[in-house]
Amino acid sequence: MTVNRTDLVTAIAEKASLTKKQADDALAAFQEVLIENLGKGEAVKVTGLLAAERVERAARTGRNPRTGEEISIPAGYGVKLTAGSTLKAAVGK
Repeated sequence: MTVNRTDLVTAIAEKASLTKKQADDALAAFQEVLIENLGKGEAVKVTGLLAAERVERAARTGRNPRTGEEISIPAGYGVKLTAGSTLKAAVGK
């Protein structure tokens, strides 16, 4: 089973005794803060849950899977997510 945003908002609202609107606003604010900080190159760490950081990707040569033609992929950025200890322990059960 996959938990989508609606399911997540409902669960947060129930656990935190919030309305669904308040839970959705809180989730939207978390998403906004995460995006803003990663966009500036700053790491975001939620102790025990996760750490997110922006990483550089070097320019490289790739291959078009349809034609087999080599293509140049420019340098850019990606996001690295690392599970925190509490999350790792919960998944390891």
